[in-house]
Amino acid sequence: MATQAVTNGRSRRWGGVLTVWTPEDRQFWAQQGEAIARINLWISVPCLFLAFAVWQLWSIVAVNLNALGFKFTPNQLFWLAAAPALSGATLRIFYSFMVPVFGGRRWTAISTASLLIPALGIGIAIQDATTTYPTFLGLALLCGFGGGNFSSSMANINFFFPKERKGSALGVNAGLGNLGVSSVQFLAPIVISASVYGPLAGGPQTIVNAAGQTLQIWAQNAAFVWVPFIVIAGAAAWIGMNDIADARASFQDQAVIFKRKHNWLMCWLYLGTFGSFIGYSAGFPLLIKSQFPQVNALSFAWIGPLVGALIRPFGGWLSDKLGGAAVTFWNFVAMAAAVVGVLYFLPKGAAAGAWVLPWGPTDGSFAGFFSCFLVLFLTTGIGNGSTFRMIPIIFLTERTREAAGKGHAAEEQATRDANKEAAAVLGFSAAIGAYGGFFIPKSYGTSLSLTGGPEAALYVFIFFYLTCIVTTWWYYARRNAEMPC
Repeated sequence: MATQAVTNGRSRRWGGVLTVWTPEDRQFWAQQGEAIARINLWISVPCLFLAFAVWQLWSIVAVNLNALGFKFTPNQLFWLAAAPALSGATLRIFYSFMVPVFGGRRWTAISTASLLIPALGIGIAIQDATTTYPTFLGLALLCGFGGGNFSSSMANINFFFPKERKGSALGVNAGLGNLGVSSVQFLAPIVISASVYGPLAGGPQTIVNAAGQTLQIWAQNAAFVWVPFIVIAGAAAWIGMNDIADARASFQDQAVIFKRKHNWLMCWLYLGTFGSFIGYSAGFPLLIKSQFPQVNALSFAWIGPLVGALIRPFGGWLSDKLGGAAVTFWNFVAMAAAVVGVLYFLPKGAAAGAWVLPWGPTDGSFAGFFSCFLVLFLTTGIGNGSTFRMIPIIFLTERTREAAGKGHAAEEQATRDANKEAAAVLGFSAAIGAYGGFFIPKSYGTSLSLTGGPEAALYVFIFFYLTCIVTTWWYYARRNAEMPC
């Protein structure tokens, strides 16, 4: 079959529909499959990078709003940082099923182009000091377009790679795509300090910084800077990516995952890994500002998401070598321990009362707090890679067990069904996981409002990680586990 596919031209390297796609066939993979898969992966990465950048715009924009003349409360600002995650997570539920319905090339191009709406909207609104809070909240919700893209992107890339390459490929796509989070937090302070696009993008605003200095900034550039790259990436996806004919499926075909127990279990675990990554990323700048006001939050906030994104491909690679379940189990243990460390190094404000640890430095330690958060970001990245490596293996094992002894045709069909289910679960679990981007910053805001500090929220996170440890061990990591992976 592989030789026929090469000679009859039914598989195309640049654009179009792949009518033959059998990556598990080693001959096919070596002759042309790997080259096509890599082209689709390397176009997918910048599209996903831009999606994450737009999704996390408010983690930076919210920090500067009051300096521009707006008068929002801390809880309102945390709402703006959390709202994109709420809409993005909800959109992911629908985006999870879009690739088999519309095709990966088509959907990637359309969903990337949709990022222009919030990017242009924020850039315009932030220049007008009379813009209302509901308008900003609506724009924050529109940034969820970027969050939704992750589910369709990961589902699409899953179809292109064989079983032994899925962990690494998904890790590269997600890990390099996740760099959009740290990039927006790193680049925003730079691009707002100059007139990047000249009069075309509007004039400067005058602010007074913490040192009492009067400065001119171009706050709109934090959003406008991404516009030309979105146009280029969307065009590249339309021209250079592929649709896979065998990956086509209706929503009804994919809805079988809602009957699969392991779909819901992996949603819970991915909420613990990716949900933590995106939630900590969204809330980190505001948390630093609230607990260590003497520190310039924007000078440090981008480092955590950068570490988490860069390590994600390593998490996928390590899981390919050691098994996703073992990596995930020990990763959650480390995450729980890191949150204890964060609690230890927080300032011991009297307002938080019984929630404050009775030991640790009274005034807190930013160095210790920041170091523990770096460990958290590191482990969220590793866990993102390991859990996404588990999903394709779980569903391939489950379907092939059912087809065992029923003949070669049944086994081939089981592999196709497993790939479709795994793609849907990758997308759906990513949707559920993205709600962490809402719950974590909103938990900080609620905890600060009710207790005066973020400690209560952090205790809830520890309890949640303990449930993830037990779930991973019982179903996947222990000897004689139901689904070792």
